[in-house]
Amino acid sequence: MENYLLSCDLLIRNCTAILPDFQLAEDVAIAVKGGTILAIGPDTDLGNRYHPKETIRASGKLAMPGMYDCHTHTVQQLLKGGTVDEPPIIWRRILVPYESRMTPDDRYHAARLYCLQALRAGITMFADAGSMDMSGTVQAAVETGIRAAIARVGRDMDPELPASMCDKTPEQSVEAMEDLYRSCHGMADGRIHIWFSLSSPMSSSPQLVEGVAQAARAHATGIHIHLGEHPAEVQTCLARWGLRPPEFLDKYGALGPNVIAAHCIQITDFDIRLMAERRLNVIHCPTANLPTQGVPKLLAERAAGLNIALGNDGATSAKQDLFEQVRLLKYVAQATFGTPVFEPTVLPLAEAFDMMTVNGARALGVSDRLGSLAPGKAADIVLLHTDHVNYLPTRNLLHTLPMVASSQDVSDVMIGGEMVLQNDQFVKIDEEAVLWEGKRQMEAMLNRT
Repeated sequence: MENYLLSCDLLIRNCTAILPDFQLAEDVAIAVKGGTILAIGPDTDLGNRYHPKETIRASGKLAMPGMYDCHTHTVQQLLKGGTVDEPPIIWRRILVPYESRMTPDDRYHAARLYCLQALRAGITMFADAGSMDMSGTVQAAVETGIRAAIARVGRDMDPELPASMCDKTPEQSVEAMEDLYRSCHGMADGRIHIWFSLSSPMSSSPQLVEGVAQAARAHATGIHIHLGEHPAEVQTCLARWGLRPPEFLDKYGALGPNVIAAHCIQITDFDIRLMAERRLNVIHCPTANLPTQGVPKLLAERAAGLNIALGNDGATSAKQDLFEQVRLLKYVAQATFGTPVFEPTVLPLAEAFDMMTVNGARALGVSDRLGSLAPGKAADIVLLHTDHVNYLPTRNLLHTLPMVASSQDVSDVMIGGEMVLQNDQFVKIDEEAVLWEGKRQMEAMLNRT
């Protein structure tokens, strides 16, 4: 052992790795210490330089950064399978009755199920758009080891909603968000981030928009919004304020680089220009958007320089799988915006990979420490099984990966240097118990309602 120069907590050996700028490195090792990546380099070199406390042999596996689910609703896990082939409007007819009757236990068990599904999919951080009570989601994230940007929903102008889902005043809404921030922001060694929320421009008063914008700035945190989701949103804003949704939010200070905007389907080229000027982060959710809303203007958004990341949205009709989301987005955007005008690449694979990883980290304000595999970055690392027929033989693994990869290829997940999933098994989580208790909670909920 006297020949070793340096110590480390963990050495991942003999893997292939995706490095920044979509570069592939083969037969490398990754040294981790204190939750941080110390070095990435040729396996032989690092194997001779470091004396690890633990070694992971990763031959036949691909190392990549953890992925970012930038728009989800963890409480919807107990509604899985409940909205498929249903006529619109699902929000009013199904989601509102479901969410308005949830107990704290319902929310907690739903969030635990989400966290397990996300971790199995290689998602190391998620952003929850929020519900009225987010204590269960915070608890689930703390227990499961995942990172999270959690928002308590902001909503004060929707008279059709039950009182349990809409605040009476903008002040009440902002105060509730600030209470959550003060009690939970920075929990679990900084894994838990508390954000502010505007559920929708059509359910937000000018006072709420302005109050949320000011509070988020004061606390140096983010704002999670739904934007350009439905025609009714645009029509409502035009009728009430004479402004399109992005203009309405901008008038009261709620467009900026600390904002993630989910969906962004019902937007114009002028909206896109304004959003780009304010450096807004766009979050596309293809499996949620395509059935009821439409195709995002991806080519125009890319041309404008917007940061684009991905979300799975709720679990009611799709699994939590960002590989699936990015593949669907690539195909549908190509068919809509590329094929008719002979544009061969509406979404290049390198940008598609960034949407799952570093773009998500940028959107959530953590790219200084997360989002890529590089020395000095936090050790949020995902290993995928690639030594099988779906990948091999391949002329270019970087081209093959986004087109064939699945959440089910994920074998190992490390967050902050801690193994959460190892060789397909959770390290500290009783997965069987979480699933059984979640099923029991769903049955209790159904019987109760």
